[in-house]
Amino acid sequence: MARQSDDPAGFVTEHIDDELRKRIDHMQQAEDRALLAHKQELEACECKDGMFPNPVTGRRSFLFGAAASAAAAGTLPRIASATPAGAIEHAVPEDSTKVQGRLTRDDGGYGSRSQFESETRERFPTKSRESSWTMTPLASGMGIITPSGLHFERHHGGIPTIDPAHHSLTIHGMVERPKRYSMADLKRFPSISRICFIECSGNSFMEWKKGSYPFNKTVQSMFGLTSTSEWIGVPLSTILSEAGVKDGAGWLLAEGADAAVMTRSIPLEKCWDDAILAYGQNGEAIRPEQGYPLRLLLPGWEGNTHIKWLRRLEISDKPFMTREETSKYTDVMKGGKARQFTFTMEAKSVITFPSGEMKLPGAGFYEVTGLAWSGRGTITKVEISTDGGKTWHLAALDGPVLPKSHTRFKFPWRWNGGPALLQSRCMDETGYVQPSNEQLVSARGTFGHPKFGSIYHNNGIQSWAIAADGSVTNGNHLA
Repeated sequence: MARQSDDPAGFVTEHIDDELRKRIDHMQQAEDRALLAHKQELEACECKDGMFPNPVTGRRSFLFGAAASAAAAGTLPRIASATPAGAIEHAVPEDSTKVQGRLTRDDGGYGSRSQFESETRERFPTKSRESSWTMTPLASGMGIITPSGLHFERHHGGIPTIDPAHHSLTIHGMVERPKRYSMADLKRFPSISRICFIECSGNSFMEWKKGSYPFNKTVQSMFGLTSTSEWIGVPLSTILSEAGVKDGAGWLLAEGADAAVMTRSIPLEKCWDDAILAYGQNGEAIRPEQGYPLRLLLPGWEGNTHIKWLRRLEISDKPFMTREETSKYTDVMKGGKARQFTFTMEAKSVITFPSGEMKLPGAGFYEVTGLAWSGRGTITKVEISTDGGKTWHLAALDGPVLPKSHTRFKFPWRWNGGPALLQSRCMDETGYVQPSNEQLVSARGTFGHPKFGSIYHNNGIQSWAIAADGSVTNGNHLA
């Protein structure tokens, strides 16, 4: 039942469903636990000299140093429970020039990251771990490419284990020549490579309403359902040509081989344009959580349409009206009507430094940086405001600037030590300008209840409040 109550910040929340409120509470609690762990590790470090809390340095580096003094030079690496995911713990010598380094290929032949790097995807605390998602740590990202191991995830029935030797793709329906392709068959076709972002249409869903309950704190929990990779595969148009699409056909049903048997209806116009049957990501096979051995890639469109573990394509003259495009992934408007098939992710940007839960050590020069992207093409301009949108200043775009890809922007800022409200807004090649949250709410209603507005496709301007002590918090309620 919908209800109205005062949240801890003093803002009134309307029309928040009880179940949705519980899910939001759980997400905030998980975020609080992660932030507390980071804070405790930071406090253990005597230097406290960084703007970015690193839960690995500090006490753990001291312990590694102590262990190194007693370790023999030929000690083999061991995996420890405290070691960050993807890393192997090694003893740290007092002087690395006085001992031989580790043996070549002692990690087994597939590289591991440094034990002093700790970025991970954070999981949204859904009841089911099979139907859940994880968020990319955008604040620690460099450039525009997301490491495959940090690319966000969204699953509806868990991650299937599929042997590519026994996997196939079937295309049938309104085609002249129904076909079934093995993975070996698909890899015989000429391949293409494309750098592009994927974004879940539910990214930033809790920021729909000014003063909504409660605020998320970090850029990871608020915006982490987007990532950019280099994708490699076969143009879908090649397979459509091989099968021979019949006159009158207009839609394609893409189906996955996961336990949820995910399906979405896709207009054939998009399939002929730039859709890819992807089997590669960032120079290697796509990861299991990204759809191994085959996924559909639809540059610029909402993530739910990029069907993973792809096994079937059916051609038809009309959409199939599956669960994921009727009861889910539609945009509810004012009055309760739903807008369907809103595939494109509109222009959006976010400042990743400084962002929520960081702390600036003092007044002075900083380089504000972040990411901008648009499902309609190339980002042409990003502007920065330090006073909550009263004035705007042009930011620099850091190349490469690619269509339908994350674009890195930078802005030199001298902080005077007083309160500030940082925002970014972007424009794409179509002339579309990223809207404010007020503009979105005015057009589509408020978040939280099907009769009162949307949850998906939030591309509103994000605000970060800088306090006099340098602490950075979610400032959307101040804008």
